[in-house]
Amino acid sequence: MENDKKTTDNEEDSQVVNPWEVSSTKKIDYDKLIDQFGCQRLDQSHVDRVKALTNRPPHVFLRRNVFFAHRDFNEILDAYERGEKFYLYTGRGPSSESLHLGHLVPFMFTKYLQDAFKVPLVIQLTDDEKCIWKNLTVEESKRLARENAKDIIACGFDVSRTFIFSDFNFVGGAFYENMIRVGNCVTYNKVVGIFGFTGEDHITKVSFPPVQAVPSFPSSFPHLFSGKDNLRCLIPCAIDQDPYFRMTRDVAPRLGYNKPALIESLFFPALQGETGKMSASDANSAIYVTDTQKDIKNKVNKYAFSGGQDSVENHRKYGANLEVDIPFKYLSFFLEDDEELEHIRTEYGSGRMLTGEIKKKLIDVLSEIVERHRTARAAVTEEMVDAFMAVRPMPNMFN
Repeated sequence: MENDKKTTDNEEDSQVVNPWEVSSTKKIDYDKLIDQFGCQRLDQSHVDRVKALTNRPPHVFLRRNVFFAHRDFNEILDAYERGEKFYLYTGRGPSSESLHLGHLVPFMFTKYLQDAFKVPLVIQLTDDEKCIWKNLTVEESKRLARENAKDIIACGFDVSRTFIFSDFNFVGGAFYENMIRVGNCVTYNKVVGIFGFTGEDHITKVSFPPVQAVPSFPSSFPHLFSGKDNLRCLIPCAIDQDPYFRMTRDVAPRLGYNKPALIESLFFPALQGETGKMSASDANSAIYVTDTQKDIKNKVNKYAFSGGQDSVENHRKYGANLEVDIPFKYLSFFLEDDEELEHIRTEYGSGRMLTGEIKKKLIDVLSEIVERHRTARAAVTEEMVDAFMAVRPMPNMFN
């Protein structure tokens, strides 16, 4: 069995990281997560290989270690170098009306991977999961899934290579058959060990993991991958989703499937600091794609945790603490220009640039991203959603 230790909250380990909760009494320790989960760290050699294989600049999230860990990414690159194709799988649990920037991170990166490698993509909307964990009605979960699909489509995915599906609408047939195969390989004790379920949890929670597991297997999508049961799968996701795929990778060989590979990201931190991730339940912790420029300005100025000093005099003398500074952290995600980011690192870290200046830069950068997304989102019609979610063959998905 792959390393399946779950993170618990005790004296030695003060951070909780699982698919439903990310919190810590201090900054998230990603080295500890890598050790506990048993994945590997991405390094410059991976970035260089992606650049060489795709003949395009590596995405900013790859260059800056936003995607920092992996499972078997080398095997995906080896297969691609041999001329073998693969497919991408990622997802979204639709629990809010609109997405925040943290939700966009995996989709922005997945779009880059789709374009760079010219491969198909399946996107799972786990409307059933949110019904189970968030106590939403079935009808509301399905409505939110469709609304979230519009935000995902606005990221620019290629409809000729992308299949978006909601669990409530799609689960059945070959997909359900694989769910049962996976479920029959995982004991109750094992799923409790991986996910931490208790006797008070609904049985729907215990039965859900196979639903998120089986999009990793091409045979779950016979309308796309009929006769391609050996096709490899790469999953871009945040590292809190890792437990699902540790379980999946354990059972895949027993079912005759390849283990899915993963490329995993850091959490996009809350405005208040790096003890967790942006939360859809706290509007002031996050920048939403529906926020106006005024909203963004107010949130950054009021809530973005600063590593600057308590006075201009001390700031000029000691400089900013970039390890805790959220405006700098956000710019390291979204400011494309490496030279400009390095200039800000030097100037702000030395105290020559003030907190107000870096916050102003961040407001400009985020406002542009959100406005660009809002424009793209407004152009997404109901017919476009239907086209992405239609169960259909995609004859040009590898071209």
